[in-house]
Amino acid sequence: MGSDNMVKIFDTTLRDGEQAPGCGMTAEEKLRVAHQLEKLGVDVIEAGFPISSEGDFESVKVIAEKIRGCEIAGLCRANFNDIDRGWEAVRNAEYPRIHTFIATSDIHLKHKLRKSRDEVLEIISTAVKHARHYTENVEFSCEDATRTDLDYLCRAVDVAVRSGARIINIPDTVGYTVPEEFASIIRTLKEKVPGLDDIILSVHCHNDLGLAVANSISAIREGARQVECTINGLGERAGNASLEEIVMGLKVRNDRNPFKTRIHTEQLYPTSRLVSQVTGVNVQPNKAIVGANAFAHEAGIHQDGVLKERITYEIMDPEEVGIPSNKLILGKHSGRHAFKDRLEDYGYFLDDKAFENAFKKFKDLADKKKYVFDEDIEALISEEFVRSSDFYKLISANYSGGSDMQPVATVKLLIDGKEVTISESGDGPVDAAYQAVSKATGLNPTLENYVVASITEGIDAQGEVTVRVEDEGVITQGQGSNTDIVVASVKAYVNALNKLRWRKEHPKRVTSQGM
Repeated sequence: MGSDNMVKIFDTTLRDGEQAPGCGMTAEEKLRVAHQLEKLGVDVIEAGFPISSEGDFESVKVIAEKIRGCEIAGLCRANFNDIDRGWEAVRNAEYPRIHTFIATSDIHLKHKLRKSRDEVLEIISTAVKHARHYTENVEFSCEDATRTDLDYLCRAVDVAVRSGARIINIPDTVGYTVPEEFASIIRTLKEKVPGLDDIILSVHCHNDLGLAVANSISAIREGARQVECTINGLGERAGNASLEEIVMGLKVRNDRNPFKTRIHTEQLYPTSRLVSQVTGVNVQPNKAIVGANAFAHEAGIHQDGVLKERITYEIMDPEEVGIPSNKLILGKHSGRHAFKDRLEDYGYFLDDKAFENAFKKFKDLADKKKYVFDEDIEALISEEFVRSSDFYKLISANYSGGSDMQPVATVKLLIDGKEVTISESGDGPVDAAYQAVSKATGLNPTLENYVVASITEGIDAQGEVTVRVEDEGVITQGQGSNTDIVVASVKAYVNALNKLRWRKEHPKRVTSQGM
């Protein structure tokens, strides 16, 4: 199964990516991202960790029922309760998978599990056999594999294979390994573990040393045929291997890496933007493949070369990864049909009510801006999808202030179906507006980060605000956009408070999620 050149893409944005601080998603947001991952063409979606909370269980269950055309996996620790709950969540998927794991390094055995090597081998055997009662599609992972004694790692993998696992995952859980070392681990496993040629060998690399993508590709070259990764490299600490970088690394340098994936690369940028909007985590401008500057050329000599011949300084066509050309697409005279067609190009299929709301906002935006670009439409529509779970909805925000007067803001919110209007003063218009929102909602978290960016060029560009808030250990992020930066700021804050309340009402009981 590992001899051909097709590499499976296992996306864990909805599980490992969501573990990044402030990146919790509602069930509806998870489903929206899952639909886009399906459109992107991933082979496996790890939809969550079903036993961690009732909310995560329901999210995985809904995704399993709604998504078709790719496998749906649920992560489970190596015990019966986790595996039973995981199967209950994924059983209605077209292609369900149970993904179970336990740590194998002496560090974890001594300090976390407090078990002997032989005890862990017995747990592996028992857990995998139990999972096989439900499905043949069982994946087993050796958590902290790259810091595991290599002979013992071979024994653990052998036990998992003999117990019925069909996919074996080798995680670099703490991002400790380097490419030549990781390649050697994969090569040794293939040489010493009987029957591994009939098993899909997978890798899951973290990016603590900035080597997750390099390690993943080195493993592929040694025979791994599944890579576990996330959109934008999202994940705990320094994140995971970036899906878009792995895919394009294989595609652009296919001469050195003769492997294929089923990814529709023109969907990479739209997927990146969606995940950024849902999680509130901005993509760094110089991020490979999908960053704002990935195809920008500032130096005159570079600009001259690209104008004469693109390949002088560009190794990829921006359209190949779905980056819009920033062209004018619609204006204030555009009709519903043109607007709807453009939304469907983005993958947004709204019901009649949501579409009319979005169309009205588009018309309002077109009256304010001379030019309306792809990015403007994308930012606008992101506020319209998946909002039925919101507890607070901004109706209006108005403010007054200046160098010689105390800033005052008045916000009108719909809170649990009831309109509430509050006015407050502050150090500036944004502070005043935030004071009013906090008073209206009863939530007053610490504002940890506040970032303003321009969505497009021009003095009439929309501003996009990203905020990060913390309350009693719960961290969330929110985004908002508007041509008025104060209004954008209020939208971002309200968005963050919605996520904060949702996270408080849907706590995860299990926090150690492995890999």
